[in-house]
Amino acid sequence: MSRRTGRRTAQAITHRPGDGRSMVSTFTGYAVLVFFSLVFLYPFVIQIANSLKTEADAAANPLSPIPSPLSLAGYERVFFGTDLPLWLGNSILVTVIVTVGRVFLDSLAGYALARLRFRGRRTMFAAIVAIIAVPGVVLFIPKFLVLNQLGLYNSYSALILPVIADAAGVFIMKQFFESIPVSVEEAARIDGAGVFRTFWSVVLPMARPALITLTIISFQGTWNEFPHSLVSVQSPSLFTLPRGLADLVSGSLGVGTQYPLKLGAAVLATIPVAVIFVIFQRYFIRGANEGADKG
Repeated sequence: MSRRTGRRTAQAITHRPGDGRSMVSTFTGYAVLVFFSLVFLYPFVIQIANSLKTEADAAANPLSPIPSPLSLAGYERVFFGTDLPLWLGNSILVTVIVTVGRVFLDSLAGYALARLRFRGRRTMFAAIVAIIAVPGVVLFIPKFLVLNQLGLYNSYSALILPVIADAAGVFIMKQFFESIPVSVEEAARIDGAGVFRTFWSVVLPMARPALITLTIISFQGTWNEFPHSLVSVQSPSLFTLPRGLADLVSGSLGVGTQYPLKLGAAVLATIPVAVIFVIFQRYFIRGANEGADKG
């Protein structure tokens, strides 16, 4: 009896309808994902490969992913022949201050717009949404004029203060704070907590997914910020990494392609952003899953 049952089960598994089509669709889906992954990753492979080539090899075979011969001369010139350490220090200083400032100030503004009732609240929120829709290039000249009139042009303050708060960050935090139950804050107020204590000790820890998202966006945006540095500083001693790399690409070091030097600098500029994104992405996914479970 058991042998017959086993044969019938095996036949049912063997001839189960739809198995073949399911395997084909799965294989096709993975093939498409692998193809697009290679398409997106190949430029980074070319960037790293050319940074490890000699000048002649990079000029003759710019699309080859294999350096022949392998050379670290590009990285040596980046560190000892350019102001990369200075640009890197300026970028770290500006990025850390702006990221911390945005997370704190955008959270305060988002909480105020989400919970506090004051005159003009809706108008202010509408203005913030309108600012998000304005292209950044439109503000170049007004930003330069304001910085010049205030005496901030060509200083660290010019690099930091105009971007230390962000309309998109305020929008993100406001929308998230509105999803938190009001009963949690009411219980904190019954226990004697004020508005700021309720925000800092009760609401803000619950907003971890939004805070991590805002941290990633702020760090990447500030680290890669080029247009703002273009209109806020002029002195080479205040150049951030994107501004310094643009100076290299424009040919400040002389004639020739100099692919290994330029792409080596680009690789070094990409590493901090990639590391931060990978670390925070893990916490972001975990926090998002916790938020979904609570909902």
